[in-house]
Amino acid sequence: MNFPSSIFLFIRRFLFLKSREFLFFLILTLFCSSQGVSQEVTEEFKRVTDSLINAAPRTYQELDSILNSKRSDTIYMRYFNNEAAKKQYLSGQSYALNQLGRKYRDISQYTKAVALHQKGLQAAMDDNNLEFRVFSLNMLGVVYRRNDSIKIALDYHQEALELAESVSNPSNELKKSINVSLNSIGNLYLTLKQYEIAISQFKRAMESAKELGNKLGLAINYQNIGECLEYKGELEEALHYYRTSLDYNNEIDNDKGKIICKNSIAQVYLKQNKLYEAVEILEPNLLAAEMLGDMSIITAININMGWALMELKQYDKAEEFLTSGLEMSKKHHLPSSIAQAYAFLSKLFTYKSDYKNALEYYQLAEKFNEEINSEVNRRYINDLIIKYETEKKTNQIEALARENEFINLRLRKKTNTLIIGALGMALLTFILYILYRQKELKNEKQILTLEQSMLRSQMNPHFLFNSLNSIKLYIINNEKKNAVHYLNKFSKLVRKILESSSLKEISLADELETIDLYMNIENIRFSNEINFKVRVEEPIDEHTVKIPSLILQPFLENALWHGLSSKEGEKNILLHVSRENDKFIQISITDNGVGREASERIKESKILKRKSIGIDITKERLANFSKDFENSFQVEIIDLYDINKVALGTKVVLHIPTH
Repeated sequence: MNFPSSIFLFIRRFLFLKSREFLFFLILTLFCSSQGVSQEVTEEFKRVTDSLINAAPRTYQELDSILNSKRSDTIYMRYFNNEAAKKQYLSGQSYALNQLGRKYRDISQYTKAVALHQKGLQAAMDDNNLEFRVFSLNMLGVVYRRNDSIKIALDYHQEALELAESVSNPSNELKKSINVSLNSIGNLYLTLKQYEIAISQFKRAMESAKELGNKLGLAINYQNIGECLEYKGELEEALHYYRTSLDYNNEIDNDKGKIICKNSIAQVYLKQNKLYEAVEILEPNLLAAEMLGDMSIITAININMGWALMELKQYDKAEEFLTSGLEMSKKHHLPSSIAQAYAFLSKLFTYKSDYKNALEYYQLAEKFNEEINSEVNRRYINDLIIKYETEKKTNQIEALARENEFINLRLRKKTNTLIIGALGMALLTFILYILYRQKELKNEKQILTLEQSMLRSQMNPHFLFNSLNSIKLYIINNEKKNAVHYLNKFSKLVRKILESSSLKEISLADELETIDLYMNIENIRFSNEINFKVRVEEPIDEHTVKIPSLILQPFLENALWHGLSSKEGEKNILLHVSRENDKFIQISITDNGVGREASERIKESKILKRKSIGIDITKERLANFSKDFENSFQVEIIDLYDINKVALGTKVVLHIPTH
């Protein structure tokens, strides 16, 4: 569509006038007249409809490959739906109804969109069509997400994801639906400020989109990761992701995606105080958005425009844009945008020294933020975070077990093949070869057994259960900040353990971070009485020094439960890292507990004895790792006494060779 340049100049002059309704009407009139929208269905489309209904394809791809150019036209989609209904072609109805719902969603008529997607879902269920059922559930989730109904949206996307992943060999369309579910769940976590989990969902979706060659999916996920980084304050990194998303949207000529990316880039510029650069992007972008007709995008650009003009001290124009954005937000039920508009209006009136209005708008912004982040939503998302981390841990443990079984099966097959192939060899060569293979298999099995035992000791069910119980007490006692704080630490600890368990070596910095998280969680059960300190001497670089993964936790656990749990008074643990010489670093763990002799007496007197196998496993792992080094690992356990032979605690010293 090519407008004369005079019309564009006319429109740009009107951007800052008060009669914005007139401008919007003018744009729509020009757009509709230039498009020449037909009010009747063509004979050609009627023939296509008849052919499709007679063929009755059951996949989204088969239908969309024919109807793609008409799917945004409500007249054509209503006609196709009516004809499909007459012939009881339910899959065709589901396709058309969902396209109609998507059209109403994009112009923020959410009630109509939900009704249409619900009908599309019912048609898919009546037709027993899993692909369209998953598609309909995702479409419903997107509508509710747009409307900030977080709990309902999560329910729909979780159901869609579970259904799609229940298929052992999913079609490409089901894989795309899985991408949509992951992306939408990521967006919901983003709304609730769980940025790391959101990014992990977006990256999963991105990998699948790359596999499918889905450039639209890549564009969307780059945009979403950019949003997470922007909220985290990593603005330059966010700009990189936004620009990458814009490149993909330009490549596929996606007008909506281009508008969203440009608005996000302008928003980063505003945060970087590049006000004029932001306005240069926002002015033409607002025109493009109004032609597109998506009210949620138009609202966002109006609010950003008001923000920019406010910082440029053009207060009257800023108030006009912010008020316009607020009215659109209310009309189209966009709670997040309402809260944002109120917040900027509060700031604007503060600049104008109108503190009464500033306070009123601030209170309204807080009210809407509270409604969006209601306690129900917070509890729901916290439950989901626990479920997400638990499922992730369980899946990784199951994957390790399956991998172990597969390796054993593969090794048995190899052994049998070697025996059969070696029958013609000389007896001595055959015996030597078998002995060599047995030794190799024994070593591999020992490594696998040690790694699994190590993971089981780190992921001790009692530790998990007691930690979650401790966090639950904070929730019961309404200590929300403590609950969220320790829950985040707990989830990060589980993730770190699972990630490190697959690595032979990790940096000293990663190991210290893991044990710091572990001590934070364990300290809850000691009523935060443990004074845990870490001292790393110069010139040791924590990031370049490599040590076997997860070797310190068993010694800390031993210090806690055998040294300090029975001690009265001050309880201290010091972890000290120093360089012993050019070939070794030394890590010592010193506690002021009751000592080993007293600990053994206490343990013997207990009916239920706590069995600690972590240290034995760690020693075996260290011995195994020593094979790759010129020098071997050494562990010393030293009992500490004062001059009167009274126990002062225990010191564990690890001598770790460097490469």
